[in-house]
Amino acid sequence: MNHHKTVQEQYKTTDNLNTRISIHAKYSTNKQGFGNWLFSNYDFSGDNRILELGCGTGDMWRSKIDALDKGMELTLTDFSPNMISAAKEALGEKDNISYDVVDIENIPYKDSCFDRIIANMMLYHVPDLDKGLSEVKRVMCEDGRFYCATYGENGIMFFIAGLLKEYGITDDTNKNFTLQNGEAILNKYFSHIQRLDYKDSLAVTNVEDILDYIYSLTNLSSVTQLGRKVLKEVLEREMVDGVLNIPKEYGMFICRK
Repeated sequence: MNHHKTVQEQYKTTDNLNTRISIHAKYSTNKQGFGNWLFSNYDFSGDNRILELGCGTGDMWRSKIDALDKGMELTLTDFSPNMISAAKEALGEKDNISYDVVDIENIPYKDSCFDRIIANMMLYHVPDLDKGLSEVKRVMCEDGRFYCATYGENGIMFFIAGLLKEYGITDDTNKNFTLQNGEAILNKYFSHIQRLDYKDSLAVTNVEDILDYIYSLTNLSSVTQLGRKVLKEVLEREMVDGVLNIPKEYGMFICRK
């Protein structure tokens, strides 16, 4: 199955994505919230033209739209038409927001036309990342910023795979672009790169929720083959005083040309 196909399957409906968002909303120990933290590190000003690639359901912008300066133009794009429909529904039609179906490998905008570009939790899905990043660089103006969030290699799935070692399970999370290797990849296109880490973990009180989360990740077929019952027993054994503590590793890179 080709990679674009898999990504399209995973994001065809918003259900899988919403399952993944809700576990974080419900159990994260850092109450600031990842989206709020990302925004606290964005440097937007007056008349910025902002492009988001892979905007998903547009959820991150929901409480932020009104705070945007009236002079800013926001272009929300995603590879999936369904995500764009969901974002449009969530955020509505506004004069300074436009929506577009866009593939990062072939961005349909002219050179140097965006001041700020955002690509969160999506670069690891891009089949030809070099092509994608060279496109980002092309449409970014000289003093622009590129913000890209991703996960690390020692987070939720690493932890769960560790618990299931005895069953021959290994962590097969996509590691094409992580906090660990991201800087080396970005270095080919951008000169100033800063990595920021978001400190967080999950404190799960209902194991069923984490099971749903695991099943929403299509790349974890080896784990789901174990069966829900076995999985549940292993996770419950790890609970201390009714809480399963799971490490999270998320962060972002801020890049300049």
